[in-house]
Amino acid sequence: MPRKAIPWPELFAAAADARANAYAPYSKFEVGAAVYLQGGEIAAGCNVENASYGLSVCAERNAIACGIARCGRRKLLAVAIVTDTPEPSPPCGVCRQVMAEFAKPDLPVRCRNVEGKERRFTLGRLLPHAFSSRYL
Repeated sequence: MPRKAIPWPELFAAAADARANAYAPYSKFEVGAAVYLQGGEIAAGCNVENASYGLSVCAERNAIACGIARCGRRKLLAVAIVTDTPEPSPPCGVCRQVMAEFAKPDLPVRCRNVEGKERRFTLGRLLPHAFSSRYL
């Protein structure tokens, strides 16, 4: 059975919509992310900062948590990220590690700025030596 095509336009639209709700009063770095989950659902999230910077949560992790909480899905099939930067911003290291908990190295991750410039990665390229349960 062929794999269903990833709905990239819908993913980027959901990420852009979530970005509009970002809470980034300190960095002014507003990020939206959307994940495509096994089962065909899309979940989105935005970054939420805190005056105690270490308590801030990235858009990618919020989207993954939303997908688990709302859809009960734990397998990521794709990730889309939207930022307002000259170059599309890839996910931070913490988000890459969280993605690795719920996806294989071939997970497609696409990053786009608000002007439409896009970069494409796989999780394996972004995080070639992920920590996993096999080390526990």
